[in-house]
Amino acid sequence: MNVSVVVPLFNEAESLPELTSWIHRVCTQHTLSYEIWLVDDGSTDDSWEVILQLKQQNPAIKGIKFQRNYGKSAALNEGFKAAQGDVVITMDADLQDSPDEIPELYQMILVDKFDLVSGWKKKRYDNTFTKNIPSKIFNAAARASSGIYLHDFNCGLKAYRKKVIKSIEVYGEMHRYIPVLAKWAGFRKIGEKVVEHRARKYGTTKFGWERFVNGFLDLATISFVSKFSKRPMHFFGLYGTLCFLIGLATFGYLAVSKLLNVDFSLTNRPAFYIALAVMGIGLQLFLTGFLAELVSRNAADRNHYLIEEVVS
Repeated sequence: MNVSVVVPLFNEAESLPELTSWIHRVCTQHTLSYEIWLVDDGSTDDSWEVILQLKQQNPAIKGIKFQRNYGKSAALNEGFKAAQGDVVITMDADLQDSPDEIPELYQMILVDKFDLVSGWKKKRYDNTFTKNIPSKIFNAAARASSGIYLHDFNCGLKAYRKKVIKSIEVYGEMHRYIPVLAKWAGFRKIGEKVVEHRARKYGTTKFGWERFVNGFLDLATISFVSKFSKRPMHFFGLYGTLCFLIGLATFGYLAVSKLLNVDFSLTNRPAFYIALAVMGIGLQLFLTGFLAELVSRNAADRNHYLIEEVVS
């Protein structure tokens, strides 16, 4: 299998026939063996019935149906589990991503040896103020924190080497950060391609302003989990110790001042209560790190590592 196309969808019944026909035409013209995984994320329209009809017309079309709406990350994760192609390409179902990009993305993975290629919708048709400005801020923050210099982390059109999608788990709302997950799994060759962005033909957008808030929260989560999931004491213990020492030093200064000046009042000083609070926070952080370390060391995957090759 040359290509697996994974398409997460929610209420996109109108666009599916045109999308699958377009993918079939492109792959056939370029002699690419392919499969299309349509992952129905709990649609309330006729999307699943349309998928069943399309499956009868084209055996390369396959479907997964969720009992309810779990989100794009869950849909991608299940699609990744099922995909068997050497190159796995993801795209949205709303026809804003062009299947004409498939052959070049395929070549970038197999010929140029990229592990992952992310699309960049340089010219957009939904370039509104409420989307454009927050998106630029979000992408700038993602670049700064991850060290991956992509212009559009949230672009749904991406291509992966098969080994990449079998080595990562996408959960929550982490579909925005698949390049980050891939990098921290050891896949360093991440590229970018300017892709065509098309105006929406059917339906309405499924994402609102809250996706930007969730995006920043997810970025903080993934940054912490990737670095400290197996050594939480290195984070909580460090900052807990620093807080405790700062509070202790402040309390020591006040105590010495009291010894040198009998009229010096400890309890009337705001610094006294601040020092106690900082010491308490430091102690709590340290204990949090200790408990997190116990949980981490008893986790089932505590010694799970991605091994590329073994020679014995």
